[in-house]
Amino acid sequence: MKKEEEFMLEAIADAKKNKHHFGAVVVKGEKIISKAGKRPVGDPRYHAETQAIMKATKKLKSKHLKDCVLYSTCEPCPMCFYMAWITHIPKIVYGASQKDAIKAGFEEIDVDDKELDKKSGNRIKLVKGVMKKECLELFEK
Repeated sequence: MKKEEEFMLEAIADAKKNKHHFGAVVVKGEKIISKAGKRPVGDPRYHAETQAIMKATKKLKSKHLKDCVLYSTCEPCPMCFYMAWITHIPKIVYGASQKDAIKAGFEEIDVDDKELDKKSGNRIKLVKGVMKKECLELFEK
């Protein structure tokens, strides 16, 4: 199993454990720094990615996550992409796409990661479709 799949499994497992449709983990080297499903309930700012990023900055006592990778079960929305960008995360790995989320009935802005990365100076390496089938299963709950 590839490292990307191993860490994506952690994001999927955390989403399932917390009965959420989305999960994310921040990894530094080979170590998971933070995990987060979408919580707390009722607060739209707390997407899995934003939670994982905020937890990682707090744990590492740094506003920058230059040596970290964000793994997300879904392509980050513009808000989550910005959080990764502003904290200098160099790589995002995700499973399902924004179009998949929209098709499943989630309220999302239809802007893909390539467009966001282009407009932000192409600072983030993007790896899509990792364990997509398993990530899409989270939408079925």
